[in-house]
Amino acid sequence: MARMGDKVQAKAEMRAADVPVVPGTEGATSLEEAEAAADEGGYPVLLKASAGGGGKGMRLVRSPEELASAYSTASLEAEAAFGDGNLYLEKAISPARHVEIQVLADGDGGVLTLGERECSIQRRHQKLIEESPSPALTPDVREEMEAAAERACHAIGYRNAGTFEFLLGPDRAFYFIELNARLQVEHPVSELVTGIDIVREQLRIAAGERLARTGRAERQGHALEVRLNAEDPGNDFRPTPGRITRFRPPLGPGIRLDTYVEDGAVVPPHYDSLLGKLIVWDEERPEAIARALRALGELQLDGVKTTRELAIDILRSEGFAGGRYSTDFIAETAASLPALAGSA
Repeated sequence: MARMGDKVQAKAEMRAADVPVVPGTEGATSLEEAEAAADEGGYPVLLKASAGGGGKGMRLVRSPEELASAYSTASLEAEAAFGDGNLYLEKAISPARHVEIQVLADGDGGVLTLGERECSIQRRHQKLIEESPSPALTPDVREEMEAAAERACHAIGYRNAGTFEFLLGPDRAFYFIELNARLQVEHPVSELVTGIDIVREQLRIAAGERLARTGRAERQGHALEVRLNAEDPGNDFRPTPGRITRFRPPLGPGIRLDTYVEDGAVVPPHYDSLLGKLIVWDEERPEAIARALRALGELQLDGVKTTRELAIDILRSEGFAGGRYSTDFIAETAASLPALAGSA
């Protein structure tokens, strides 16, 4: 975890393990070095915080005129979030999809990969909807990505549950971007398609036990997760603290809702806006989407504005239904999503 916590060192570790990485600078990068690298590799580029993730300290730069201002803003944001203002630069892969591999690794070198999660529906580099399997992957690319994650686990001696995150280009080439050495918000997606309790496996690993099986976990069906945030999509996703006046979860087979919310619960302004996670499973992707739409329709969550209506708009959209989307989906389709009408 210590070796992979620094994004720059993590890229070097992955390069040594023969895992593809996004072209860019190595080590903490000054503004002058970023300008030189961007001129050489071409725009657009991404400035990223060396010490963190979650979209903090990250800026997309499309032209030389934007670089200095973006560098200053990203560095200040990184310093505030992580206590470290160092940045590095990567070539922006566009259009790109965000695909991640869930792993479990024990203390005896055993590694189990649990397939991929597609996480490309995002706003401000933070995920809104995840699904597994990804509609973008062929069996061959899936195996290449899982094999790369397994190699990486062996190379760094990883021990824990974790997620190797990749960018997938339009040519299906993939590039490592980071390791999340922890439980991901979207881990229930992998639990539903594999039947494996990831938290239980974490505890078994921590107790020194070996994984019961290694290699590739068997998977069945299709799962979707919708993050329900206390935000106003029509007002540039402004946080909406307040009191929950009515909460009624959806019911039925294949539906799971992880939440702390109940009638009268107070959403404070000081913390993450996540209210809950709706996760659904069905045998095929179209049926899983239909089940998610039914569950969102049944969900009653009143008192504050949420991203529920936006999730419904996205799931009903032609681009999502056809599996043809990228990390630019929200920006590109804002005008056609009614919940975003106020901010389009």
